[in-house]
Amino acid sequence: MKFKKNISNKRNAIFFIGLVILGMFFVTNCSTMTGLQRSKETSVSLQVLDNDIKLIIVQLDSIGASLFELTKAGQADIKKAFDLYSKNIENIEKLEKDYRKHSEELKAQGKNYFSEWKREGGKYRNSDIQDLSDGRRAELGAIYDDIAKNSVGVNDSFRTFVIDSKEIHTYLSNDLTKRGVETISPISNRVQQDAFNLRNAVRKTQGSIEKARAQMLQQGN
Repeated sequence: MKFKKNISNKRNAIFFIGLVILGMFFVTNCSTMTGLQRSKETSVSLQVLDNDIKLIIVQLDSIGASLFELTKAGQADIKKAFDLYSKNIENIEKLEKDYRKHSEELKAQGKNYFSEWKREGGKYRNSDIQDLSDGRRAELGAIYDDIAKNSVGVNDSFRTFVIDSKEIHTYLSNDLTKRGVETISPISNRVQQDAFNLRNAVRKTQGSIEKARAQMLQQGN
């Protein structure tokens, strides 16, 4: 029993040492990343979210149009309109998940970028260079803050829009009749307006992202 206990203790010790080494590697890897590399990673995160928004805008227009076609008076082929709406539901749901994930990644990336810049950029002996560094960081930081300001509530609004759109789909899948379409029309009209409002909201975020991307564009890219 004592022999088995010693083996168990050794295994625990080896496991603990492994975690320490892994943690040291992670910290070292982050600390050795250059400002140029952090800038590049932040630029990539901005581009990824910008690409997401371009797809989202197109899809919001599509889902709004397909919902209008599905619920408009005198629709001759409700099943065809419903199938198109179903496809748009699948697409917007995926885009919402991607947007949420990438916006959180950008937030974390930006926080790391500016905190490291502040730490490394506070060591200049030349006061003129120090002033330039502080001024440039503040300038870009203000542009970056606009992304966060324009993004307030977008994730929640986007999620609510997807939920409402899916529930309309579920309702109609159980009652794809003329009467079923008529009864859901008031709600579908509101969701169409929500699509328009959400489109405007993400466009504002996109404007801030594109402004930040232009400021962070590295020569040679």
